[in-house]
Amino acid sequence: MLKQERADFILRRLEELYPETPVPLDHTSPFTLLVAVLLSAQCTDARVNLVTPGLFALADEPQAMSQLEVPVIQEAIKSCGLAPKKAKAISGLSHILMEKFDGQVPRTLAELETLPGVGHKTASVVVAQAFGEPAFPVDTHIHRLAQRWKLTSGKNVVETERDLKKLFPRESWNKLHLQIIFYGRDACTARGCDGTVCEICRTLFPKRKKGIETKKS
Repeated sequence: MLKQERADFILRRLEELYPETPVPLDHTSPFTLLVAVLLSAQCTDARVNLVTPGLFALADEPQAMSQLEVPVIQEAIKSCGLAPKKAKAISGLSHILMEKFDGQVPRTLAELETLPGVGHKTASVVVAQAFGEPAFPVDTHIHRLAQRWKLTSGKNVVETERDLKKLFPRESWNKLHLQIIFYGRDACTARGCDGTVCEICRTLFPKRKKGIETKKS
């Protein structure tokens, strides 16, 4: 198959496998989603979903969060990785939201990326899942699968995102990035498949004998 043919097959098959794509992180607003995504760095979604109810019981909007002391936030999220750094970021971005954005989460990537602890991937998730703006957040699962499926030769998530956006229709991005994540967790895992085991890898590359080593993001 040509690269575009592989992309078209993947889009069809993932739609069959995952017709529904619930957002993995529990949230009730753009702000709680922003905080949850920030917490998910080097932490599983399941762990974040265990931690956020306690945090959001203390504060679930910028004004209340900005009034909490950083040690209080840190204590609430201590079971997540990098808790001290994340607590400072949550406090800092809450103050900035109050001071510069009238207590509202901004809707653009550029504005979101000015907030402490918010990189391109976090901002992309927020604009896609909170505001429905087309974005293609690339995490380690997507980076790994895109390489196994030869959709990119990118050495990092920035290059992978660029290549995937060229291959898939813009209207599919928000749903597709979740579908790829789900498939990467369920079938084409880091250790369970090396590019020769799961259904999609075997379908796309039936003659492949040697596993694919992922270039680190």
